[in-house]
Amino acid sequence: MKMETVHSEYENTVVLVTGGAGCIGSNLCSKIAELNAKKVIILDDLSAAYKWNIPKARNIIFVKGSILDDEMLRRVFKEIPDYVFHLAAHFANQNSVDNPEIDLMVNGMGTLKLLQYTQLVNVKRLVYASSGCGVYGLESRIPFEEHDISISLHTPYQVTKLLGELYTNYFYNLYDLPIVNARFFNVYGPGEVPGKYRNVIPNFFYWAMNGLELPITGDGAETRDWTYVEDIVNGLLEMGIKDEAIGEALNLGSGKEHRVIDLANLVNRLTSNDAGIKYIERRNWDVKHRLLSSIEKAKRLLNYKPEIEFKDGLKKVHEWFIENWENIKKTAEF
Repeated sequence: MKMETVHSEYENTVVLVTGGAGCIGSNLCSKIAELNAKKVIILDDLSAAYKWNIPKARNIIFVKGSILDDEMLRRVFKEIPDYVFHLAAHFANQNSVDNPEIDLMVNGMGTLKLLQYTQLVNVKRLVYASSGCGVYGLESRIPFEEHDISISLHTPYQVTKLLGELYTNYFYNLYDLPIVNARFFNVYGPGEVPGKYRNVIPNFFYWAMNGLELPITGDGAETRDWTYVEDIVNGLLEMGIKDEAIGEALNLGSGKEHRVIDLANLVNRLTSNDAGIKYIERRNWDVKHRLLSSIEKAKRLLNYKPEIEFKDGLKKVHEWFIENWENIKKTAEF
């Protein structure tokens, strides 16, 4: 799906993106700004993002604040947004295991607060960032289809991402709030800074560029549905304007699976890292050996067509790391 297929719906509109300083958010905000939105408002407390990574454009406004802060919510909703993309979250499975109360507050109460404010301003659409890697369980059939979710989950993050969907559905059912639930699969791309609670791809690049072994939890035969951020952004933009998507949950993945060992070898080759790999113990919550999305529903309702091949996406990430290496070294937290 090329950018040209997104027409003028976002032109001269006000768009609120919570969590807009992160990888997905920063890329989404850049695209919406290019579509001549009147204002793109980023609300982000920078708890998992950095100011140097925030996109700069004449129509992008950054507000540092939390979705738990009513004063900040009143401030951004005073602008009467036409579209709300709710990407802010207490991110990562291990982070939620280590900090379950914060996870519940941000992903549960924060989402509820955001929905309450959104309900008051007559938005055209609220798109909620859920987790395709989280809401499907061991009993869900592969490839994961939207109807086959689980209530037997393994981390607080998975629980609260599903909770967010339950709340968005509640506001849709009771108040006719035009919501869409976007279920992301293993998103990667420029803009994600490595760190203790970050995804494997930015961490692999960071370690490889420092000449370190790449640690693999398990045997490396595990697969993931890595999806390039530009494809995710295009899917989100369509979710904001397609009436067929209202009230629906939709997988945004690549529809392809790749082995972790193959990822590690690709990263080492791209970075000329000869340190190799090492195997470490699998985390006790990491029970899904395969992740693969069915994207048939998104194809049908959104004309969603992921275009970036895995190897090409990794090259783009490597280029971004090289261009931003000094900032990354200063801010990566392990």
